[in-house]
Amino acid sequence: MLHIARKFDVAARDERNRALGKAGEERVLKHERDALTAVGREDLAQQIRWVSEEDGDGAGYDIASFDADGRQRLIEVKTTNGWERTPFHISRNEIAVADERREEWCLFRLWNFARTPKAFELRPPLDAHVSLTATSFQASFH
Repeated sequence: MLHIARKFDVAARDERNRALGKAGEERVLKHERDALTAVGREDLAQQIRWVSEEDGDGAGYDIASFDADGRQRLIEVKTTNGWERTPFHISRNEIAVADERREEWCLFRLWNFARTPKAFELRPPLDAHVSLTATSFQASFH
């Protein structure tokens, strides 16, 4: 295999990705509140939590919302400016929570975000919809 060396500002890329991710989460948060309000569930709309912003990453989802009937929705948001099939990163923890809480968890995929945002949802098991490929490894000393 041929490896190509290039200069790359990793910190700038990470900052752009964080800003894009946050903007996507904000949009989904508004969508969830608007959807519940539209069906007369202002009570539930007021209880929606932006978990990743309020508590930090690590819960395995970004937004704790509800269905109109009051069932909990745990939403992991993945946003891209690319097309709908642009690869995305998902953590081991997010996959574990998706497996453990299959009835509540969903992945909300936003794409074409900077131009004309579009979205769809994926439900567990994720490997029924996407190929999961390890892209980094943690190295521990023996």
